[in-house]
Order: sequence, then C-alpha cells, then structure tokens
Amino acid sequence: MTREAAATITALVTSAPLDAAAIEAAVASRADGALLTFRGIVRDHDQDQAVTGLDYLAHPDAGAFLRASCDRIAAETGLRVAAAHRVGSLEVGDLALVAAVAAPHRAAAFAAIERLVDDIKRTVPIWKRQHVAGGTTEWVGL
Repeated sequence: MTREAAATITALVTSAPLDAAAIEAAVASRADGALLTFRGIVRDHDQDQAVTGLDYLAHPDAGAFLRASCDRIAAETGLRVAAAHRVGSLEVGDLALVAAVAAPHRAAAFAAIERLVDDIKRTVPIWKRQHVAGGTTEWVGL
C-alpha cells in the first residue's frame, strides 16, 4: 500500500504487508501536536509457549466492521483515526495491526488510541490461529 493510497483510507483489511507510515499519513495534520500509532506485532511467544507464526482469518465483512470501529471512535472523540489489519499467514515480527490517531494534545490521543484498539479487538470479526513449537496450532480468543 502506498502512502498516496492510504491518504484516503481510514480502514483496511488486507493480505499485503502493512505500512505504518501510510496509516499515520492518513490522519496526520499540521494542526495536531500528537500523532500516536499502535503497532500489533507477531511475537515469538504466548504465555509459556513458543510461537512460530499466526494465521489471521477474516469474515468477508471484516473491512466494514473495521471502518465502523474507526468511524465510531472518530465520532466519539472528534479525532482523525485510521487502522489496517492484516490477514493471512504472518511470521514473528510481522505487523498484524496498525492503528493511528492524531489530536491537538497527547492526552486525547492516548485515550483515543486505546479506545480504538480495544474496539477493534472487540468488534471486528478477525480470528487468530497460532502456530506453536512442535507443529501444533490453536485458535486464540474463540
């Protein structure tokens, strides 16, 4: 995804690698003194198990749910927000979720980014299958 394309995108579910700078560019403004980005990164463990990768599967309407989440938080806070979630097979270190918020001041931006990420996790139908050491898989959060 190019920065030019992301400038008009407030929500995206994609199998392509995520570009955090493009998501930030979609919300950035000269009027704002705070630009916060959350990057959800595939880590190498979950509790006491080694993780080798993740598969994200999405409902066909996941993009609409993600847009609704961004729209909801933008309406509640009056701030510009954007988010992108990756689907497909991801490796340790890959970006799975990028969410960005711009605000005149940091306190509002911190509150909004937390609300946005929590809302995405709660309302967007994207499911995670975790590959753990030994070759087994498990669904997380179902």
